Amino acid sequence: MNRKLPRLTLPFALAAMVTLLAGCATGPRIFTNTDPAADIGSFRTYNFVQPLGTDRAGYSSLESQFLRTAVNRELAARGFQLSDNPDILVNFYTESRERLQATTTAGPGFGGFYGFRRYGVWGGYETRITQFTEGTLIIDLVDARRGQLVWEGIAVDRVREQDLRNRQNAIDQAVAQIFAEFPWRATGSMAQQGTVARDAR
Repeated sequence: MNRKLPRLTLPFALAAMVTLLAGCATGPRIFTNTDPAADIGSFRTYNFVQPLGTDRAGYSSLESQFLRTAVNRELAARGFQLSDNPDILVNFYTESRERLQATTTAGPGFGGFYGFRRYGVWGGYETRITQFTEGTLIIDLVDARRGQLVWEGIAVDRVREQDLRNRQNAIDQAVAQIFAEFPWRATGSMAQQGTVARDAR
């Protein structure tokens, strides 16, 4: 038998559902784009753009070093080889911006009328505004021969204090999650993602 929630408790139930869903939203949001005309399965070798988009003026940043290490691991797990005459050139970009998040919560409410008199306790709403830093990591794969972008992976997530304290670990995880959406091996076959994930460990 279907039972409807009482109208007075519906706002509280909706607020609880929103809180639950927010608590389940872990990890970065991943986006990818692919050039449909590119034959990515035919590529075998790679190297990095010089200078990288994450380098500082005149020198390589720690961020670039961490990213190169993580990408070397992911591409090697898929059979690609580092080469001075690469099929693919890899580049990185990062950016951060301040965001505002509004969170509205509702308290429980109950009540009714007895005769012409209203009774009970009625719940209210509270909205809190939180400021946080959102970071974006972009990995570009470029066809070295044509100078054409053929694939890009993007990770977007909130920057937390623990990420700043251990940037290499945060970068390793973000790169792994981006390449979980990269379905090619250097053999020309589509990668079995579960196998790749095991090989990369």
